Parts: sequence; structure tokens; C-alpha cells
Amino acid sequence: MAMAQIVSQSSNFPEIVELNVGGQVYVTRRETLTAVPNSLLWTKFTQGSPRDLPKDSKGRFFFDRDGFLFRYILDYLRDSELFLPEFFKEKRGLQKEADFFQLPELSRRLAPEESELTSPVTSPSGRTLRSPGAVSGYITIGYRGSYTIGRDIQADAKFRRVARITVCSKISLAKEVFGETLNESRDPDRPPDKYTSRYYLKYNFLEQAFDRLAEAGFHMVACNSTGTCSYGSNDPGEDKLWTSYTEYVFSRRTD
Repeated sequence: MAMAQIVSQSSNFPEIVELNVGGQVYVTRRETLTAVPNSLLWTKFTQGSPRDLPKDSKGRFFFDRDGFLFRYILDYLRDSELFLPEFFKEKRGLQKEADFFQLPELSRRLAPEESELTSPVTSPSGRTLRSPGAVSGYITIGYRGSYTIGRDIQADAKFRRVARITVCSKISLAKEVFGETLNESRDPDRPPDKYTSRYYLKYNFLEQAFDRLAEAGFHMVACNSTGTCSYGSNDPGEDKLWTSYTEYVFSRRTD
């Protein structure tokens, strides 16, 4: 394709571009997105046109990828350098994103070193049962749920509807156990020795969270729950809507 034609097509894009990547919104310059020739974003924003790209309900260009990890993709495009937080547990996930966005140099930098390839004991699913140098500690899993009890309980399809699973613990413990499934967007880049109550998981299955904790050597030591009940209307015959907040406390001792 002639250079003049590429310039003509890229000029159809705004200079300031809004992106929706997996639900996370980013605003950047078009020249940042096209900083690496022949990458996926370079192709999309130089050889394509705005109408070729999917958009969300607000007109932002949409990519169905990991919205949290895209921040590091964008940082690399800005400076051609890679800066990751200490104890960063998602290198493999980020390498997968680099491969998708066709950034071979970034993918090469993220490739595991030989020492990282010799992993400790793993479960049948391939996840680490306990990291080397694992430490004692507590992790609290919380969720706010709702369910409806009607006249025909057996027909109720909304039992234990979980909106979001929160994680409260020391930063290093949360990252060790939940890795790439942990959403840190509300409390990013905190030191690993600090505590947080603002993390949550990217899925809403409690059993999936419990499996991760069990494989990391944690055991449940306490649980508490509160709930309230309200009618859908003033008619006593209407279904009852229950809302609850539940916390499960897990502990690991390594001595």
C-alpha cells in the first residue's frame, strides 16, 4: 500500500483516541497506538478506518482483551520500555497480550527465564500448590449476594446471585493466590507488604476462589453472614427478596 494512502486512511482517526479494552477505558494519542510498525494496533489505526473497528455504546473503539494488563501494553508503546511492579505475577498473561497485539520485542522481554521454568509442586490443573518461600497469613473473601424466595422455591432460578467477590489481605498474598484473575484496578501498584480491601476477582464463582485458596495451602477458619429481607411490593403474597453479605476467612500456617 502506498504511503500516501496509509496517511490518508490514518487521518480518518481522531488524534485523541478513546479505547474500551475489556471494560477498562483508556484515552491516548493515535501516534502512541501506532508507535510500533506492523503491530496489530499499527495495522488497525493506519491501514483501516474507524468504521472497520467495533465500538461500545459510547462510540469508543472496543477490544475484547484484558483491560488491566493493557495498561502495560500502552506504557510500552509510549516509551519502548517495560516497567513492572515488584512481585508482578502476571508475566505470562502479559506475554499472551503482547503476542495478541503483535509486539514481538515485548513478548521476548516477558519470556520466562530458566529459573522460572522449574516450578514447584503443581495441581492437576497446572496451578502451583504453594509458592517457594510461602508465608503464613490470612485472606478474607467477601461477597454481596441476593436471592428470591417465592411460593414455589424449587422454581427459583436466582438463588445466590453473586455480583462481585472481594479480596482482603496483604498484597503479596492476594497476588500469589489469585494471580491474573485478580482485578487490581481500584488499588494498583501498592507495595506487596501493605494490606488492601479493594481487590476483587474477575469471575463470580465462589468455588473457583476456594479451589485457588486450597491449592495454595489455605484452610477456612471462620465465616459470617448478615442478611435482610424485603417484599417486592406491599402484597404479602409477592416473592421475598433477600440480600446478604458474607465473608469467609482463610488461613495458612507454614511453620
